[in-house]
Amino acid sequence: MTVTGRLFAVERYDADGSGGAALPQLPGAVRLVAAVRLPADEVVLALVEGPDADTVIQVTTQADWRPDRVEPAVLLYPTQDRAAHAREGEQP
Repeated sequence: MTVTGRLFAVERYDADGSGGAALPQLPGAVRLVAAVRLPADEVVLALVEGPDADTVIQVTTQADWRPDRVEPAVLLYPTQDRAAHAREGEQP
């Protein structure tokens, strides 16, 4: 997983259980990196790359994927170094 821009955690409550069935197609400089559904908490958490939180909120809302919470995030694993080594077939 390569992240080149700023990363944001996007939280969306999912009481109806639809989960990731309608994950957004995000345009331009905003990119969906990963998403998981936590059924017990009725929430979908997505990692979204974008220039700033306001843009992420605007783009996800326009894509009909209303975020309930958007916070800056830091990718802990895989680290950029580990991802680069994995692409090259090396042991980190």
